[in-house]
Amino acid sequence: MEIGEIICVFGYISLLISLQSETSSGSIQSIGKISPGFQGSQMTFIDRDGLFLLSNNSDFAFGFSTTPDVTLFLLVVVHMGSSQKVIWSANRGSPVTNSDKFVFDELGNVFLQKRGTVVWTTNTGGKGVSAMELQDNGNLVVLGSDSTVIWQSFDHPTDSLIANQVLKEGMKLVSDPSPNNLSYVLEIKSGDMILSAAFQNPQPYWSMRKDNRIIINKDGGVVATATIEGNSWRFYDSSKVLLWQFIFADNNDANGTWIADLGSDGFISFYNLQDVGENGATPTKIPTDPCGTPEPCGAYYICSSDNKCQCPSALSASGNCSTGIVSPCDGSNDSTQLVNFGEELGYFALGFLPPSSKTDLNGCKASCAGNCSCLGIFFQNSSGNCFLLDSLGSFKSSDRDSGFVSYIKVLSNGGGTIDEKGSSSKKPFPFVAIIVIGTVLVIAGLLYAAFRYYKWKKRLPESPQETSEEDNFLESLSGMPIRFSFKDLQTATNNFSMKLGQGGFGSVYEGALPDGTRLAVKKLEGIGQGKKEFRAEVSIIGRIHHHHLVRLKGFCAEGTHRLLAYEYMANGSLDKWIFKKNKEEFMLDWETRFSIALGTAKGLAYLHEDCDAKIVHCDIKPENVLLDDRFLAKVSDFGLAKLMTREQSHVFTTMRGTRGYLAPEWITNVAISEKSDVYSYGMVLLEIVGGRKNYDPTESSEKSHFPSYAFKMMEEGKLRDIVDTKLKVAAEDEESVSRTMKVALWCIQEDMHVRPSMSKVAQMLEGLSPVPLPPMSSPLGSRLHANFFKSISEEGTTSSGPSDCNSDAYLSAVRLSGPR
Repeated sequence: MEIGEIICVFGYISLLISLQSETSSGSIQSIGKISPGFQGSQMTFIDRDGLFLLSNNSDFAFGFSTTPDVTLFLLVVVHMGSSQKVIWSANRGSPVTNSDKFVFDELGNVFLQKRGTVVWTTNTGGKGVSAMELQDNGNLVVLGSDSTVIWQSFDHPTDSLIANQVLKEGMKLVSDPSPNNLSYVLEIKSGDMILSAAFQNPQPYWSMRKDNRIIINKDGGVVATATIEGNSWRFYDSSKVLLWQFIFADNNDANGTWIADLGSDGFISFYNLQDVGENGATPTKIPTDPCGTPEPCGAYYICSSDNKCQCPSALSASGNCSTGIVSPCDGSNDSTQLVNFGEELGYFALGFLPPSSKTDLNGCKASCAGNCSCLGIFFQNSSGNCFLLDSLGSFKSSDRDSGFVSYIKVLSNGGGTIDEKGSSSKKPFPFVAIIVIGTVLVIAGLLYAAFRYYKWKKRLPESPQETSEEDNFLESLSGMPIRFSFKDLQTATNNFSMKLGQGGFGSVYEGALPDGTRLAVKKLEGIGQGKKEFRAEVSIIGRIHHHHLVRLKGFCAEGTHRLLAYEYMANGSLDKWIFKKNKEEFMLDWETRFSIALGTAKGLAYLHEDCDAKIVHCDIKPENVLLDDRFLAKVSDFGLAKLMTREQSHVFTTMRGTRGYLAPEWITNVAISEKSDVYSYGMVLLEIVGGRKNYDPTESSEKSHFPSYAFKMMEEGKLRDIVDTKLKVAAEDEESVSRTMKVALWCIQEDMHVRPSMSKVAQMLEGLSPVPLPPMSSPLGSRLHANFFKSISEEGTTSSGPSDCNSDAYLSAVRLSGPR
């Protein structure tokens, strides 16, 4: 053999060894499937642009894709045509580095790690997994040993819906955040396809039912699924009967790969992935109106039909289109006013939102002015419909009278002043302020000197009454709630003649002010507080305003009298609506119960996360959830709360609250946190769904302690057995009932660190965050609580009654108590 031939042979052998080594490391793309034991990072597959699994038809690939930050990567399914469109992402919110690993382990679990922490997983370990397959339609599936699908990406959509992918009720498309950090959500809701802006309270702006392009195949059905088939979007009921069609393209290309893509601009675009390019057809968009989305222009700007943006005249005269309101409930003392934006403006959500109330214009304005969350109103003269908006996007211009008058809340101090017509005048603010402040200080000094001279001349010690008057002068500058005299409230309540109820800290009476405003007036009895401490806490609580918190209207601190005046709640407390004794009595339906549960969660989330001082309620129970005339839930008695600074995460405090709702850390004398409220809320949530108290000695031994029974039913896969037997649950509500039960069981976990935050609870209830199956609570903890509640019952104290924390021994640690 020649030397040259020997060299060629050795070269060939070396090439084979190299290829074998590369194959074993995973850097050669797999076709169709990969098997357990596969792993690698973006660096492993860098010669394949990070992609390591191809579909058999080579139309789709699975692997790592770059983000705008070229050092970070997402795990994606991507279309391999000219579009290079990512149709699904595993770790959308948690990009990884080029050394972080994708793992398909021997037990069949598939996961992605970021610095050793799992950021995404299929949770398929131990389920008899045989392979992961990328199908020809772009669906990534995990297969069992009998080739059944155990997990699939089509069940977990991101921002795209591809041909033959079924979008079911409960699934959502969520866009990437816009430049203003706003996301958009597409979902099947109440038998319709709805597109919403994901504000704190979502605002819908398109529905398929109201789109005039829809073709109705069968009227009156309830949509349960939607699928792109050819050039049309098809909507089916739960029996697979075709109800509607939306044809989005004239060309029905049988070989095309059609897709619906929800963009960060709020539009859904329909197009063929095969046609993407310079000569591709213009995509069909939803909605059709270029001003029909929340952000065609900036917030508060007006979008015109020619897609131009302009500042409203009410703001442009001041030279600034920003209202200056960033967080209206931040507790600042900045004053606000409602500015008339005119009668020729529309708003994207008005055709889809239910009105907040029916009233007159003055009533609508008053509702907004009294609610710090409200940023603006739209009022319809013809119907009396009042829309209160707690978030604002762009406005829409109207060529004719829209039928609505709009008012927007703006800061009324600083820079300039804006009148009702929108006119603005610049003031020499610094000079005027200095003159005014100086004058006030001089007058105050003269008054104080005269007062001291008068006291000296009389040679009398300051009386308590005079000290109170001086306090009154000082506190008039503090922005506290209205201070009533005892006589005012005595008159308002007709000498305390109509008693609404009795709580742990006093009695509550119905009253009315001369202007007709109804009140619930609480006479506090035996609280261990002086005037100074009482007023300080009233000042804190009086500045807290939220849609789901009972509002403190005013107070009285006169001599020995301590009274609190709250807004009147027509339907009383939650307990009388969910703990029914007679079957004939009116029962709350599921929609109302869910609304109450969600509202209570949002109120608590505000106390925990959005106040200057974090507030732990310490006494969440049905008696402290009050309902207005529309059954809107509002949390009361947060005056019992423990105020915590933002730097504190846990505190030790005297035991307080109500037996039956106390978290384990109260009983075991561990430091408490806002997670103690989460536990109590979970107990209330169980009672809302179950229609019974958490401990009921009249039930069988298995069912007497409701939380233990609920965990047992969860373990047996019988969550439906926990629901109130008298409650009729519609088929479309089954998923939300199940989700609510799982949220409740997450909340009452014995380990406080496992419990979700209240903001997370609200997101899970709304379906904005997934709700995995909760872990079982400690059997020891369940026995401890069961015995604790049983001993209470045997002592003759109900689980909903006031606790021992209301006795004299604990009153020194208790603050205020709202109406019960």
